[in-house]
Amino acid sequence: QVQLVESGGALVEPGRSVRLSCTTSGLTLTRFAVAWFRQVPGKEREGISCISGNDDTTHYTDSVKGRFTVSRDGAKNAVFLEMEDVNPGDTGVYYCAAAAIWGCRLVPTPYDFWGQGTQVTVSS
Repeated sequence: QVQLVESGGALVEPGRSVRLSCTTSGLTLTRFAVAWFRQVPGKEREGISCISGNDDTTHYTDSVKGRFTVSRDGAKNAVFLEMEDVNPGDTGVYYCAAAAIWGCRLVPTPYDFWGQGTQVTVSS
């Protein structure tokens, strides 16, 4: 059974950094597009960043460009989201998702495999 597992969520002060990890059993993540989504109560799940499986091209939503970095480590079969200079607007449950697609997208539709999420709270 394929399972994605997120970790690294925390309560952090504005301006600090957080690193999220997405690991899995049952998938070789280097062959998949992997995306990070954020959800807050009352709002739709929002695509934050993704990395393609074919050439590691990355995409970011405008609100995190220049602050967040997505990367993968093939040896660890993991994908990371490095979040820098966080602000309260970054608060939410972060999910990683994987899909066997060309490129990657910041919408939930093409992603077949999802984790359970990890909470990031930015507050002073």
